[in-house]
Amino acid sequence: MSKNIVVITGAGSGLGAALAKKYSGLGYYVCLLGRTKSKLEKTAKTLTHGYSIYEVDVSSKQMVAQIIQSIQGEFGSIQLLINNAGVGYFDYAENLSEDSVQQMIDINLKGTIFCTQEVLKGMKERNEGTIVNIVSTAGKEGKVTESVYCASKFGVKGFTESLALELNDTSINVCAVYMGGMRTEFWDGIFSEEQTKNLMDPNDIADIIMDNIKPRKALAVTEVVIKNHR
Repeated sequence: MSKNIVVITGAGSGLGAALAKKYSGLGYYVCLLGRTKSKLEKTAKTLTHGYSIYEVDVSSKQMVAQIIQSIQGEFGSIQLLINNAGVGYFDYAENLSEDSVQQMIDINLKGTIFCTQEVLKGMKERNEGTIVNIVSTAGKEGKVTESVYCASKFGVKGFTESLALELNDTSINVCAVYMGGMRTEFWDGIFSEEQTKNLMDPNDIADIIMDNIKPRKALAVTEVVIKNHR
């Protein structure tokens, strides 16, 4: 049993992997969730404390429920959920395939909703916990070739803001993180190395998120916006 449990979706690379490593360094027990076991194992090798790996498709409510319940049953209450799993397919609206549209809505939006639903009951019973939704600046403004990606992220913004209102009378914190492009595998096959070299470092983003969601007396940070410096 561990005092601090953090559940991170999309933990196999990028920001999820950076957050996992940093929380592990602080002594958290890290639950790594993602679709690809080999990527999660790669992240796990960087961790200094206890961890568990869970292969999961967050767009499956049944699978999410089973895994979150299993984590709570084995390790106790979840203090921190970071909804980081996300996919993006970029093209003009009329060119996006049905599969691309469904994946973005299912993983980015429904996945965030399903994971949140599953931890809420326990958090409400204890009247404590933090939910962090990694949204992206695509949840703030429309962008060319990102119509459906933006639609999914605008949906997460609406869900997060409404959830925060529902939890207004509790001690549960909800924070939305809106950041620009990061130098991660997300852009493989989309941008060249030259195009990604000036993108943000996920380790910097992880530091900013962790600093902003630290429990502090009489205040809560509900929104963090991080933009690329050009």
